[in-house]
Amino acid sequence: MKKNIAILMGGFSKEAEVSLKSAAVVAQHLNKDKYVPYRVRIDREQWVYVDDQKKEYPINRDDFSVTINGDKITFAAVFNAIHGTPGEDGYMQAYFQLIGLPLTGCSMYASALTFNKRDMLSVLKPFGIQSAPSYYLNKGEHYQTADILAKVGLPCFVKANRSGSSIGVYKVNEEASLTEAIEKAFEVDDEILIESFLNGTEVSVGVISYRGEVKVLPITEIISENEFFDYQAKYEGKSKEITPARLSPEMTARVNALAARVYHLLKMEGYSRSEFIIVNETPYLLEMNTTPGLSEASILPQQARVAGISLTELFESEIERVLGC
Repeated sequence: MKKNIAILMGGFSKEAEVSLKSAAVVAQHLNKDKYVPYRVRIDREQWVYVDDQKKEYPINRDDFSVTINGDKITFAAVFNAIHGTPGEDGYMQAYFQLIGLPLTGCSMYASALTFNKRDMLSVLKPFGIQSAPSYYLNKGEHYQTADILAKVGLPCFVKANRSGSSIGVYKVNEEASLTEAIEKAFEVDDEILIESFLNGTEVSVGVISYRGEVKVLPITEIISENEFFDYQAKYEGKSKEITPARLSPEMTARVNALAARVYHLLKMEGYSRSEFIIVNETPYLLEMNTTPGLSEASILPQQARVAGISLTELFESEIERVLGC
């Protein structure tokens, strides 16, 4: 008998449109011999199942069921395709854990921790995981730009702490621009981090749970047409993504081992995509995404394809993992 799978999409952040595209790809590539996909949009105002004619049916939040033409539909599992809040920061994970419904991806704690860049990097630092020199700032705190730059230098990056898709990230080349970048980042989050600019090779590494094993996917090298790998570069074709990356066999092995170690240290499950900058043969961790983009042009699916894993196989493996198959 086919299993009903709810595919979460939307969310509360500016990444909602990206999420809708990811969910459409998941629905398209699910194995229809085993699963029946139901796309469920999560908004602040409502949770609704959206059918192929775009008709909406309210979700009963008591048990995450939906009633269609008098028939109550329940789900065997939920596939998380929400980027940003509430799908990537622990909220949906907590909800589904409370009602006892399997959800793809990592745990509530791992999700919340990795979404908070400052906390994640701080947790990993005692384990020797290198990251850029940084300065932390909360909204309302007094600061002096000279004190910040004494620690991180120029150029530097100002980043909203809890945000994805490079939203709320600004490169600063001169001290006169720092205050404006800080205020703009505070429009996205009330916590920010300011990091030194690392001039090196940027790579993205997918690590996934696949058929009972942790698998590191082929590394992607990122070359942005813009000053950095920003929203335009990620989603509007303003970057070149080379998979596998043009790294030496020795550096490839080193980055693979480091990405796998970070995955294990954070007790990750499901999909992850970690970003590194390699400077003078040393990889520096920037961040980790636990709900990476899943469109056919997104980095993780590109890496899976090079590894010989189809989207159908990628999605089915994760659903079977959470179902305990």
